Amino acid sequence: MGDKPAVAVFGAYGHTARFVVDELCRRGYRPILCGRDEGKLAAMAQACSSLPRRQASVGDAASLDRALSGAVAVINCASPFLDTGAPVIEAALRAGIHYLDLTAEQRAVQDVFERHAQDAARAGVVVLPAMAFYGGLADLLATAAAGDWLEVDAIEVAVALDSWHLTMGTRLTSQRNHYPRLVVSEGELALLPGAPLAREWSFGPPFGDQAMVAMTLSEVVTIARHLKTRELISYINRGSLEDIRDPTTPPPLASDASGCSAQRFAMDVRVRRGGERRRAQASGQDIYAVSAPLVVEALERILQGAVRGTGALPAGAAFDARDFLTALASHLAVRID
Repeated sequence: MGDKPAVAVFGAYGHTARFVVDELCRRGYRPILCGRDEGKLAAMAQACSSLPRRQASVGDAASLDRALSGAVAVINCASPFLDTGAPVIEAALRAGIHYLDLTAEQRAVQDVFERHAQDAARAGVVVLPAMAFYGGLADLLATAAAGDWLEVDAIEVAVALDSWHLTMGTRLTSQRNHYPRLVVSEGELALLPGAPLAREWSFGPPFGDQAMVAMTLSEVVTIARHLKTRELISYINRGSLEDIRDPTTPPPLASDASGCSAQRFAMDVRVRRGGERRRAQASGQDIYAVSAPLVVEALERILQGAVRGTGALPAGAAFDARDFLTALASHLAVRID
């Protein structure tokens, strides 16, 4: 670790959080390991003996205040974010520090913008939800593809995974989140139609042509906050959806020394205005692991002042999307047409 400031990581013992802690250490920050389960925090001592550990509960504001003491920001990795988001944001606002999270939950992101935007702006801090593979990456790609288009007719996001081995946090979130999914239709957030929306999508190698099913996540809410579009929808390949629905699908297993799984992904975003079309694509390894450089790069830019304003911000509005994606070249292969 270097001489950069301390950053609290709430839910530090979770699968994705461990990648976040490693990325913070790699960049010279001093993570403060925080979470609800004291036993799991203690179990991290073998690998992270030099890092401070602070138990805190979302039901105990004083414990959260103690956990965030001395930090310049908190990265919330503890799902379901429907339960943890508001208490940790409120603690961050009391401390006057920045807040980032990894949520894919649409309702959790809506809650951030509806409940905390004004308080965050008054406090002069950044509250940045969904800064992960789902949410942040799609938002950055859509923003980069749109470029100088401030208003478009349609945005489509397509995700292909060669498999989706779910973490316990993902499973708990799917059980907790009973809110209907949203799309943008006729320029407004609307319910995803009840009948399954399916289509074919050509990704190119290695995924080729894939059968896709509509599955909208936090990117719909974040993109709609700053890009004016008449239509916006997200799809995932059918094989990944079957993995999600199968209770016997195993959790992700490390395939290398970094802890990354062997999973491969591709994300393809297409933007249309009239008869013109633009496209941005990203591909890489392990959707959980890649969320770490995404959220830590966002943190670093916030602390350096390379962020557009304060308050509750979506990724595409907060940063220069093309420059941000270029900075992740060692983690993502990106192409913008």
